[in-house]
Amino acid sequence: MKKVVFDIETRNIFTDVGSSDPVDLDISIVCTYDYETNAYDSFLQEDFARLWELLEKADTFITFNGEHFDIPLLNKYYKKTGRGDLSKTRSLDILKEIKNAYGRRMKLDQIAEGTFGAHKSGNGLDAVTWWRQGEIEKIRKYCIDDVRITKDVYEYAKKNNKLIFKEGPFMKEIKLDTKHWEPVQEIKTQSLF
Repeated sequence: MKKVVFDIETRNIFTDVGSSDPVDLDISIVCTYDYETNAYDSFLQEDFARLWELLEKADTFITFNGEHFDIPLLNKYYKKTGRGDLSKTRSLDILKEIKNAYGRRMKLDQIAEGTFGAHKSGNGLDAVTWWRQGEIEKIRKYCIDDVRITKDVYEYAKKNNKLIFKEGPFMKEIKLDTKHWEPVQEIKTQSLF
């Protein structure tokens, strides 16, 4: 199974576009981790042809808030190419899994801090500011860091069937059932008769 972890940063925020629909925003960069090649990559809009090739080979997208934000926004660009619909690809949205298991949403930074004792290197508003200042390398580093954290969170959850988050001075666990996170590969048997 070919899995791709990805995250998106935008050029603007909801108040800039007068909408709360992610599709109304504009992408500055998309960063990925490809399990098949064990490689991180980044894509500005002019690189999207390369990005489409990577995503079209994927069996599963792994994201944090991807079903609500990243996939619909990226799909806006993908559909313009006439190549299809990225929402048809199987996806695992870790935030959705957390909400289903724990009853509420939380930030990736809360999960990173609780599970690994680490923090994100910025936030989405920083990325918009960096875009406006032309600091593409800062956005690239931040976005790849988010992809790395998402990948680590995914792998930790699969191995331990839980995540940990910090709430005030307390560490709390979120029990997760990760059996369905990867589809069972069907074993094809050959008849001997």
